[in-house]
Amino acid sequence: MPHLIVEYSANLEPDLDMAHVVSVLHEAALATGVFPIGGVRVRASRRDLYKIADGHPDNAFIHVQARIGAGRSAEVRAKAAEEIFARLKEVTAETFAERALGLSLEIVEIDPVGSLKHNNLHEAVARRAK
Repeated sequence: MPHLIVEYSANLEPDLDMAHVVSVLHEAALATGVFPIGGVRVRASRRDLYKIADGHPDNAFIHVQARIGAGRSAEVRAKAAEEIFARLKEVTAETFAERALGLSLEIVEIDPVGSLKHNNLHEAVARRAK
């Protein structure tokens, strides 16, 4: 883990390369030093239906939910959140300066009960690193 799930308003696409945002967030998660490379997954979903603040059509948003495995201290979670959010603010700074934009990030710990996983990503990444 983490899984970074990015939701964004469709009206951002003319101004912001969301594939680049996804790449930056992936790098940011790794740069925290908290998460193993084989566990990092970042995905984005465009939202076509939304109403933000006063409903003005220029209002936009990006929300990042970081779903992480349970067990890390509050300090570690806060540090990771701050570092990832700082990178989100950096990559969107130009757009933020030009339009109404709400940015948010939350870390959610996944309850291990009922959280099933089966993958070979860690091994595949290790093999490719040789």
